[in-house]
Amino acid sequence: MTIKGPLISGTFIERPNRFITLVNINGKIVRSHLPDPGRLKELLIPGVEVLLRPASNLLKRKTKYSTVMVRFEGKLISLVSTLPNQFVMESITNNILPMFKKYKIIRPEIPYGNHRFDFLLNDYEDSTFYLEVKSVTYVKNGLAQFPDAITSRGTRHVGALAKLTQSGIKTGILFVCQRDDPISFAPMWDRDPTFSNALFEASKIGVNIWCISTKVTETEMTFKKEIPVNLEPPISD
Repeated sequence: MTIKGPLISGTFIERPNRFITLVNINGKIVRSHLPDPGRLKELLIPGVEVLLRPASNLLKRKTKYSTVMVRFEGKLISLVSTLPNQFVMESITNNILPMFKKYKIIRPEIPYGNHRFDFLLNDYEDSTFYLEVKSVTYVKNGLAQFPDAITSRGTRHVGALAKLTQSGIKTGILFVCQRDDPISFAPMWDRDPTFSNALFEASKIGVNIWCISTKVTETEMTFKKEIPVNLEPPISD
């Protein structure tokens, strides 16, 4: 999928709150909106290069930029938490993702009870499939992990999908790594054991769990490959 540009290079200074970054652009310090409220402490290190997108003059915003990427260890990583949803929609429509070759999108943002899932899919046999998409940015030694901060909302989504599965409806969660270097995926048990355990139990019930890596450049995001998933709890000493 195409990434809207042009993007401007700057140097990250600090993050005064979840949604704001201070960035040095050619000696001028600007306030920039951060579209990923995650922890990101392993990526947003003072001095790293970040890429900013200027905001449209038509929008009434307090910030004139959005911080959309960081260059970490020579690789670009997307910091737009909604980008995976756009990527998945386009990829399923164009028959790119191997796990959804037989599916089409009925509608995005589908309400179900007190929940709202990212996509409602349908296969050629007219079977309904509820899909939730999660953005992953944390990778260490080739291991992608989610979440990097406690997500009670994510835990509720997992529980709701598990109940749907128990009622006979197909469901799944697709973790989209917004970078190309992971070789495997696991829940981040030490950051959010409640979510991690819910994911593990949901998989045993039958909720499908996948993870993919992507190649990110300044102009596009493309599918790289599906990577192995290990949901087992860590062995205690």
